[in-house]
Amino acid sequence: MKAMRLLAPRPVENSPLVWSEVPVPQPGPGQVRLRVTGCGVCHTDLHIVEGELHPPALPIIPGHQIVGVVDALGEGSSHFVSIGQRLGVPWLFGACGFCDMCHRGQENLCSRAMFTGFSVNGGFAEYVVANEDFCIPIPMGLEDVLAAPLLCAGIIGYRSLKQVGLQAGERLGLFGFGASAHLAIQVANAWQCETYVFTRSPTHRQHALQLGATWVGTVEDKAPEQLDRAIIFTPAGNMVPVALSRVRPGGKVAINAIVMSDIPTFPYSLIYGERTLCSITNATRQDGEEFFMLAMGLDLQVAVKEYALKDANHALDDLKHSRFNGEAVLRVS
Repeated sequence: MKAMRLLAPRPVENSPLVWSEVPVPQPGPGQVRLRVTGCGVCHTDLHIVEGELHPPALPIIPGHQIVGVVDALGEGSSHFVSIGQRLGVPWLFGACGFCDMCHRGQENLCSRAMFTGFSVNGGFAEYVVANEDFCIPIPMGLEDVLAAPLLCAGIIGYRSLKQVGLQAGERLGLFGFGASAHLAIQVANAWQCETYVFTRSPTHRQHALQLGATWVGTVEDKAPEQLDRAIIFTPAGNMVPVALSRVRPGGKVAINAIVMSDIPTFPYSLIYGERTLCSITNATRQDGEEFFMLAMGLDLQVAVKEYALKDANHALDDLKHSRFNGEAVLRVS
């Protein structure tokens, strides 16, 4: 099969992914093989190919927002999955199921968790193997390229809204406006919240307004209202004191980033008043199930830019330089 493999990390401008011919993977016990039809391109993929995140081994095939059709079943696969079924494969490839975190319903924090396109080969390829218990059925009527961004950008954005404690009618600040934020804002709007978007990109500010933002500006601008909650999507540590300064006493700021630059020191006054700061780490299967049920009732406007599989380096370069709204998706077959 054809795949885009990472042999050694380097800046995406130097085309780190290599167009390769590799064996078609075989599903093991409890696994399924999918013929990939589409795969989203995530900031996490960018961090991996540029060496900010280090996979356990190289080479690796990135990609963890995978939509495909089941074409083979491993030994012991359940009757709930069948040949020809359309499934989605998210970032969380699997968790141990036995540790304290898994027993608490926090499999996203399992120390033995494995991740698609990082611990195991992912979806920048014609075929991929996944654990059937961690796959998500793709609803009828949802096109492959539109479903792909929901499998990470959508799910992690939804988890961020939950973890930040957003309540109906509150004011929410979004710092950065890429793939995840453009979906999260639509959920927040459905919850009758006011949304305030801070981004340096004029194109992204315009996109936010089109999706119903109450106000848009740069981080240097002061929003007309104090925020109840805020989510930081950009991997810039200097956004933390800025976001804290914009939320009310008792408010909460969540960091939705797997990699982030150092957070600068800031005065205690910014967190005093029972303000809370937390990080968002991966997502659980329950998050995925809840989000897809929610999404099907919202008629989400999913902005995508399509690329061919062999153009994955180009997609990552465009992502790095914010050349499109929403998310890049590789159309594989």
